[in-house]
Order: sequence, then C-alpha cells, then structure tokens
Amino acid sequence: MTKAKVLEGILASKVIAVIRMSDASKLAAVAAALREGGVRTIEVTMTVPGAVEIIRELAGRKEPGDLVGAGTVLDAGTASDVIAAGADFVVSPVTNMDVVKACRDAEVLVAPGAFTPTEIVTAWRAGADIVKVFPATSLGPQFFRDLRGPLPRVRLMPTGGVTLENAKDFLAAGACCVGIGTALVDKTLVEKGDWPALTARAAALVGSLRGL
Repeated sequence: MTKAKVLEGILASKVIAVIRMSDASKLAAVAAALREGGVRTIEVTMTVPGAVEIIRELAGRKEPGDLVGAGTVLDAGTASDVIAAGADFVVSPVTNMDVVKACRDAEVLVAPGAFTPTEIVTAWRAGADIVKVFPATSLGPQFFRDLRGPLPRVRLMPTGGVTLENAKDFLAAGACCVGIGTALVDKTLVEKGDWPALTARAAALVGSLRGL
C-alpha cells in the first residue's frame, strides 16, 4: 500500500488504537475485537514482546481496509525492521531524525513525537507526515485549537490522555486523528478475554466520531 493510501486511511478512520501489552498471546484477539467494532488501524508498540514478528503476522493476514503500524520506534534500525515486517506506518514518542529519514527513504508514513510548538514545527519540516503530540494529557483540546491558527497545514495526532469521551473534542479542535491506548484497550477486559465488551468500546468510540 502506498504512503498516500495509508495517510488517506488514517485520516478517514480518525483513530489509531495503540496496543501496549505484556502478554502478546492475546494481541491478535484484541486486534480482531477492535476491527469488529470498527477500529481498523492499530499500532503495535515495540514494548510488546516479539513486536516485530507480531507485526509481520498481522500484516500478512490483514483484510482490505486494515492498517497495521509500529509504535515506540526509537531508532532507525528498529524502523527498518518493522518496515521490512510490513508495517504500514511508524510512530515514535520523540523526533529522531534517523527514524524519519529511514521511513522517508522507504516511502513509509512516519509520525514522530513532539510536545512544544517548536518541536512540532521541527518534526514537520523534517518530513513528518503526521506529528504525534505526546503526551497530550496536560494539553487538552484547546492547545490544538490554538495551534491551528499559525500551523494550519500541520497534521497533529494527540496521544496520551485521549479517552472515549474526549476523542471527539480533540478532533473538533483540529487534530487530524487521535491515538488512543488504555482508554480503549481496557486492561481488565483483555485479561478476562471479554472480546464482545472490547468490541462494544470500539463501536462506541467510532459512533461518537461520526460527522466530524
């Protein structure tokens, strides 16, 4: 899939589900439950045991409309590994120029992390397709609304502090999409294997964003 198509898919879905878990054996079931609820773009973080091979497996059997990305990518070597495994996009909590370059050279969408306006512009000028604003917990939607004036063309993705309740507020304030982790992938539901409940959470989130 081309980078343009991946970007189009992310902007259309508005949600990237960030999966960070210590028991990788349940990750495929989590992804399936989210897909059933309408969340079809997932980010497997490098903190998940065996993350690269999991991405390879998920990428190899994804359905049309699914996107599988890699998160918490901190160096160019890891970026190259996940790209070779089939990752559709690469996300990092920081702006590492080598990671950005590796993704640009491979023509893979990259979303490096930034926090301040200066960091955001630095990431964008370095070639970010989307800038992950992290952690967004202490910023809130108003921060994104304020940035739209001077930075109308910069695509911003708040991550950290995004919930089922406030995701729509971030998008209404100008974010192009949101990254949402534990608020969606509830740890208790995963431990219980309550996939219908996880699907219901995903469906509720998708429903709340219709029309934005």
